Amino acid sequence: MKIEVVKATQQQKSVLCNLMELYQYDLSEIEAKDVDAFGLFGYQYLDYYWTEPERQPFLVKVDEKLAGFVLVNQHAYIHNNAKSIAEFFILKRYRSLGIGKQVATQIFDQFPGSWEVRQTAFNLGAQAFWSKVISQYTNGVFDEVFLNDDRWHGLIKTFDNSERLLR
Repeated sequence: MKIEVVKATQQQKSVLCNLMELYQYDLSEIEAKDVDAFGLFGYQYLDYYWTEPERQPFLVKVDEKLAGFVLVNQHAYIHNNAKSIAEFFILKRYRSLGIGKQVATQIFDQFPGSWEVRQTAFNLGAQAFWSKVISQYTNGVFDEVFLNDDRWHGLIKTFDNSERLLR
């Protein structure tokens, strides 16, 4: 199985937008989200991934087929200038195959330094996934806090991969 994580181009923005709708649909059960008058969830920050340098959009492909996306930014809540997984989505067909772990590892390895990975309080699946992935990636060397304020309600896992990538 060939897994690729490729930077999404401006021309691929509509593809990412379509995948974002599937992602938001998955989350609607957990986060009680509704569609708008046009039947769409929307994502207000998507355009910024092609206009702001601290945001990076990626598409995930498995055997050359679209399988998900990752949005990385520097909008951290605990550590200034930390990279953050803003959104992470793997199509259901490709889940539980180790693809998400490989994708996360590729993303982390691209950006050495401090990281924050957030999971909402009610997304137990994401909490389990990120606990396992980050624990394995860092050999258990990460911190976890529960933030409950006007910015975020849920877990935030933090780690620094600078040393890992120097080996």
